[in-house]
Amino acid sequence: MTQGHRITVTPADLHVEVSVNGVKVADSDRPVLLEETGLPTRYYLPREHVRTDVLRPTNSETTCPFKGQASYWSLELDGEVHDDLVWSYETPIPQAEGVAGLFCFYNERVDLVVDGVALARPETPYSR
Repeated sequence: MTQGHRITVTPADLHVEVSVNGVKVADSDRPVLLEETGLPTRYYLPREHVRTDVLRPTNSETTCPFKGQASYWSLELDGEVHDDLVWSYETPIPQAEGVAGLFCFYNERVDLVVDGVALARPETPYSR
């Protein structure tokens, strides 16, 4: 890893809700938190806690030296498409294996409620 850059993956006992335009698209009591230097906390959720009926896989992929290769899904809701809003590391590198197969939404593009508290959207550039 780059000097000073680190990630921490921690299962959490929190209730996380994700909404897009006022519609709940995920609800979980088993999030995995990923803390990464310089980025907001990312909430990775089990697939069974996400409305996969509104997700469409895309051809987008990125590679992160700290987590591995990510695959993406767009979310289609009420006729509106939110491109590449969700990602997952199907086979992450060993340091990030705790998020394998879980879905994550951009905090910057959704409404997150954690343990009943609405989180402000971070003003950071998108990063997976």
